[in-house]
Amino acid sequence: MLSAIKYIFKYREKAVDRVMLYVSLLCALAVLFHLGYNTDVFTAQRFTVITAWLFYGLYVLSVLRTVLSIWIAKRVMVAHYGGLALLLYFVIVALARQTDVGVLSFLRQAEWLHLGIFAVFLTELSKSSLFFDNFYFNPTILFVISFLALILIGTLLLMLPRTTPGQQSLGFVDALFMATSGVCITGLSVIDVASRLTVFGQTVLLILVQLGGLGIMTFTGFFGYFFSGGFSFKNQLMYSEILGHNKVGSVINTLFKIVFITLFFEAIGAVLIYASVSAEDFESGGKRLFFAIFHAVSAFCNAGFSTVSDGMSHPLLRFNYNVQLIIALLFILGGFGFSIVLNTYTFIKRWVVNIFKRIFYGRPFVYRAWVISFNSRLIAWVTAILIVFGTLSTFVLEYEHTLAEHQGFWAKLVSAFFTGTSSRTAGFNIADMDAFTFPTIMLIMLLMWIGASPGSTGGGIKTTTFAIAFLNIVSLARGKDDLEIFKRKISNDTVNKAFAIIMLSLLAMGVSVFALTITDGDKNLLDIAFECFSAYATCGLSLGITPHLSDGGKVIITITMFIGRVGMLTLLVALIKNTRNRNFAYPQEKVLF
Repeated sequence: MLSAIKYIFKYREKAVDRVMLYVSLLCALAVLFHLGYNTDVFTAQRFTVITAWLFYGLYVLSVLRTVLSIWIAKRVMVAHYGGLALLLYFVIVALARQTDVGVLSFLRQAEWLHLGIFAVFLTELSKSSLFFDNFYFNPTILFVISFLALILIGTLLLMLPRTTPGQQSLGFVDALFMATSGVCITGLSVIDVASRLTVFGQTVLLILVQLGGLGIMTFTGFFGYFFSGGFSFKNQLMYSEILGHNKVGSVINTLFKIVFITLFFEAIGAVLIYASVSAEDFESGGKRLFFAIFHAVSAFCNAGFSTVSDGMSHPLLRFNYNVQLIIALLFILGGFGFSIVLNTYTFIKRWVVNIFKRIFYGRPFVYRAWVISFNSRLIAWVTAILIVFGTLSTFVLEYEHTLAEHQGFWAKLVSAFFTGTSSRTAGFNIADMDAFTFPTIMLIMLLMWIGASPGSTGGGIKTTTFAIAFLNIVSLARGKDDLEIFKRKISNDTVNKAFAIIMLSLLAMGVSVFALTITDGDKNLLDIAFECFSAYATCGLSLGITPHLSDGGKVIITITMFIGRVGMLTLLVALIKNTRNRNFAYPQEKVLF
């Protein structure tokens, strides 16, 4: 008997993983049926008992699987860490449900059973997520497919009856629109998230925003490595291309840092938001906590969704300047890009270590050239300029209009800062969009088009693209043949790519505006153009026509959001075959302008 078990876990471990995947999938589907589809009271009561049995059943299977795997390996490996963490979770939840320990009383709710079951399914799925290296997909195509698959799954989940209160569930077009808006972290909505979605529906939307913000491949890669114990070399090559990382050997470390930074800032933001809102404004502590977590994730991922009717323009939030500052800092950090955050962390860490060694050991400072990389410097300068420009412009243009209701200079400055920075990609608004002056609307459209920084959770053509194109125009005006920034020469292919991205963005938005004038010709042209700019830039601001679009118009905006998220140039690279490199060059000619 023991020899058979040893043989199975040593040579047929993939078969064990497959069995656990199928079992956990069935359990997860049962819970999903209970949460999202079943509306019968008697069946719901039965499923409450069944869910507990499923939880304990998976607990027993996980114990056997993890213990036997460690026994066969005769040591604890990286692949066992995830299983041990899950076992600890199971033990704590089971202890809370079977004892009267007051500290653990909050863990007796059924939601913790659901979380445990989905966690087991996620771990088993992540072990199988690295099989993509068996397919000869271009990483760019795989990136696009992952977004399409996540949108499809999100659409099906949002169509479940218990996603919405009452008997009327979301139709396919509305569910597709909301799923795409969540995955593409846009924030445009055809429904009121606060009233038309239940807690289950809002949770689905929250998960779509989180996965879409970082990319489903980032999450599956992280958990796949953590629970399977390693990456193959082909996995490392694939993820290095998806993440845009040059060093294959450090792609795992980069993947870990991206996930850690995201969860760290979201957790800090949720705590600060929780402390900045009054408990009297919520029915319970749980709803207050969910509000804080939802807005922290939505802000850092630059999604712009809110669980409050009218969003940030609700009276409870419109004048809560502490919450505005917290949310603004979150979407600015999310819009910076992970590379600049990591680079800044390295810079600060080096200085802290130098100061520590100088004070306690008397060692001299160790200097290193270009600790802050070229891209980080460029992104930091452009972002700072855009923040100051957006804040001051909004302050001046709206001082006698939307800012008039905010009392005091500080209140007006914070509101202008929030509006000026949110316009680039976050999509939160603390005032009625119809109340803005026409110059402010045009300013917002410009900021939306520029967007956030590369490698971030934001959209738009990216700050670096705009900077390269603008500085290249200045360079040409000065009669220079080459573009130089920070004493570095910018390559010609970078300049060409910047102008290609700009041209493609204008083309995509132009086609979207033209298509909307056909499907929704009764709408104002400014409203249509603003909607298309917002969709392509994945910003989420609207002049109020989103819920009133026809089904054809909703599909057009859905496609525009998807193209804006993955990038028009990315789609062309994925769809057009690579041409063979030639060993010769044609004679050069100059074109008249």
